[in-house]
Amino acid sequence: MSAMHHDTSSDLKVVASKLKDVLEQEKIIVELCDVVATRGARLSAAGIFGILKKLGRDTVRIGEKQKSVVALDGGLYEHYTKFRTTMENTLKELLGDEVAANVFVEHSNNGSGIGAALFAASHSQYLEVDEPQGRKRIKLQIVYCGVAEALILY
Repeated sequence: MSAMHHDTSSDLKVVASKLKDVLEQEKIIVELCDVVATRGARLSAAGIFGILKKLGRDTVRIGEKQKSVVALDGGLYEHYTKFRTTMENTLKELLGDEVAANVFVEHSNNGSGIGAALFAASHSQYLEVDEPQGRKRIKLQIVYCGVAEALILY
């Protein structure tokens, strides 16, 4: 800034060279953002694909119409179009067109809270415990399961 401020040349050569350098740096930053977003989206798609594969949802079975919904929450998926479209396109690429037609990726507001409740409910055992005075109490016991599977709702 100091060099630009003190540029007394008639055509402001110093200012022009500094601004050119800044513009080149800005272009590099935009390109870097693109690379990072693409990589993150592709890794996310690979993780979702891995979960679908583990659940047996990565192939089409003759006579079965199975549909899978992947619910995602968060500003990255909701507001970052480049990330969202790259992730969805990569997932389609990994699954193939036929399987991808039965897999739906949806944004879910408060998905983390809903996911935690679904996870607890679907991987819990309810025990009825007799209390004195004839009352019954329900005891909830959480059974461990891979957290990633809680992302898949079907």
